[in-house]
Amino acid sequence: MKFSHKLLRALIVAPIVALTLIVAITAFGNAAPPRAAVNVVVTTSDLAALTRTVGGDAVNVTTLARATEDPHFVDARPSFLRVLNKAALLVEGGADLESGWLPPLVNNARNATILPGAVGRFAAAGYVALRDVPTALDRSQGDVHEHGNPHFLLDPANAVRVAKALADRLASLDPANADGYRSRANLFGFHAERRLAEWRKRLAPYRGTEVVTYHRSFDYFLAAFELKLAATIEPKPGIEPSGSHIIALVGRIKAEGVKLIIAEPNRPARTCERVASQSGAKLLRLPLMPGGAPGTDDYLAFIESNVAAVETALKSASPTRATAADNRP
Repeated sequence: MKFSHKLLRALIVAPIVALTLIVAITAFGNAAPPRAAVNVVVTTSDLAALTRTVGGDAVNVTTLARATEDPHFVDARPSFLRVLNKAALLVEGGADLESGWLPPLVNNARNATILPGAVGRFAAAGYVALRDVPTALDRSQGDVHEHGNPHFLLDPANAVRVAKALADRLASLDPANADGYRSRANLFGFHAERRLAEWRKRLAPYRGTEVVTYHRSFDYFLAAFELKLAATIEPKPGIEPSGSHIIALVGRIKAEGVKLIIAEPNRPARTCERVASQSGAKLLRLPLMPGGAPGTDDYLAFIESNVAAVETALKSASPTRATAADNRP
């Protein structure tokens, strides 16, 4: 019997095609379904930036407070309950930062996973050494934080510690992606430590320079770069300054030669501008968190922006000192 070339080719190719289809269908049927990302709710944008860096595509991140809000006083919205109810992990700053608004939300979210002490609750303050811890609690001192100053993520070294601890917590919740969490945290730590050395070098000419802030929000930032807090516009934490306090503060700024005042954008503009204009010091508005200024959603970009602003302000305020330092061997 004679076969045409077309018939022969069909007899050979058909079984191969059929076998290929069978293998493909079998593989498709046996393929694991795509993994759902871990739902993480964070209270503030600095924690959101770190969580996205560490979590990558393995997490969905929802942030409760806007970057421009005072994290002590956040307007709770009904939508917060819905996202908290579905959260596998709640990441908070801790140290009483959110104590005025977060507990009622958590208590009404009907999610035992994120209750205090549960595996789905992560308080970043537990992984750093807090500054400004009061030796005694006295309401006459103002709105003092019992456990210490909660604005610790303005020090990049603390951000590295929190990122690595967060990676461990995510790894415990999602073991399949544990290596990814830890490798991203380590990579972030590598870049942050390298940048921190660069930032310290840039601000080294101004080491020991005295700075006035509105609230004690920037203590960790000043300490990280060896700048000195001279005073605050607030007479006590959470207490608005009186006219007599401002007059005394202006006199002190002049007497001590303070050249720079730092305040968050949400602080009373009129008060800040009055102190600056009457004292002759330069007023610098610095965001407290990533996303508070354009192009600063990333944590390292945020710190770079603040360092650059402080460097420029101090250079213009004390050109003689900057020039002398730049000429060091």
